[in-house]
Amino acid sequence: MPREAFERELQRLQGELLTLGGMVEEAITASVESLRRQDLEAAQRVIDRDRQINEQRFAIERDTLILIATQQPMAGDLRVLAAILEITTELERMGDYAKGIAKICLMIGKEPLLKPLIDIPRMAEKARDMLHRALDAFMRRDVEEARAIPKEDDEVDALYQQIYRELITYILADPHNIEQANYLLWAAHNLERTADRVTNICERVVFTVTGEMMEMNEDEERSTSVEGLSA
Repeated sequence: MPREAFERELQRLQGELLTLGGMVEEAITASVESLRRQDLEAAQRVIDRDRQINEQRFAIERDTLILIATQQPMAGDLRVLAAILEITTELERMGDYAKGIAKICLMIGKEPLLKPLIDIPRMAEKARDMLHRALDAFMRRDVEEARAIPKEDDEVDALYQQIYRELITYILADPHNIEQANYLLWAAHNLERTADRVTNICERVVFTVTGEMMEMNEDEERSTSVEGLSA
């Protein structure tokens, strides 16, 4: 395959990755909105559409592996292709989290919510925004942005802790609230994990550009150059 054709295929794969990202962003928003409104039909649609997310993931992985196997890409290109594989997996797992929230909506059903949902939608909005910007950083190879986004994970964690404390007060006030409180906590947990996976994507952006594998978190940050993949 001539270099020009290889570049076109690489661009196509990145476009397919953005399509997958858009599907996941939509699933995150739709799942939380279905829970907030207790819209069981909307929740079922999120669950049904998860198959499309899975199919998109497998198609990207297949085409990426074919490109790697047939073209023997050089270091910089190989890092991009490896990142596409990793990011695709992260996105599929985020889709699973959205599906899980939709299932929680179905489990709660029409039982009145303990309170109007405020912080869970805030978590979803923040996680989706982080995801959108992380994918944009990958497309632009923006290392500075990729290093900045994970710092915002603290906001998601703070909302999760706030939700946890609030739900505990409802359980203490009436033990009968424990089942729904547990469901809502799991929904919040899925969003917290979504934001964590955005951090993983940001790590891949840094790897793509620099060849360094960097773990991004408050407690520990370490990086190593990957032999054979450095520019």
